[in-house]
Amino acid sequence: MFELDAITAGYDRRDPVVRNVSLTLAPGEAVGLLGPSGCGKSTFAKVAALLHRPYGGRVVIDGDTALGWRHTAPRAQRTAIGVVFQQPRMSADPRLSLRDLIAEPLRATGRRDEVAARTGELAETVGLTADLLTRRPHEVSDGQLQRACLARALVLRPRWLVCDEMTAMLDASTTAALVAAVEEYRSAHGAGLLAVGHDRVLLERWCDRTLHWP
Repeated sequence: MFELDAITAGYDRRDPVVRNVSLTLAPGEAVGLLGPSGCGKSTFAKVAALLHRPYGGRVVIDGDTALGWRHTAPRAQRTAIGVVFQQPRMSADPRLSLRDLIAEPLRATGRRDEVAARTGELAETVGLTADLLTRRPHEVSDGQLQRACLARALVLRPRWLVCDEMTAMLDASTTAALVAAVEEYRSAHGAGLLAVGHDRVLLERWCDRTLHWP
């Protein structure tokens, strides 16, 4: 199970944007979190991905309480979660080719021997051709870059996925392709999904259940 218990978080302790929010996600389950822009969904998603320390509450991953945040989180907990953000250009190193972008987590965890096989496999899964893998972020479209960011999120075979407005900037065909890639991965690996967004129709079609922001 993946549990977020009574999370309070934000950027000013006197006025948190997330107040006492709880959510439980089972293995293999897809849960949508629906709410308007600016309500605190993305902050909650960052807490779930161990990228933002909350003021209160706890995150429990597979029965173990999260012991750290960002680089201080234990590797086993950090790598159990794959995350895709709304704006790919803000989460991609502009110096890296798409191939190196996808492979970045493998190299960071000492698994260089898997790079060639995994990048090729995932490029095919998300719909990136070999020529695109040689390009840098400024040489591809937002949709192509987001495909690479999704592949990067999947490369370590995480048990849990957090997709924060993953398709908000994309056209309908790219949205459909990325959702299909996530569902293919979940079907193969039994991963749980937290999909955060403001598109009610998309979340209700995609997810097993959709929760409205408190």
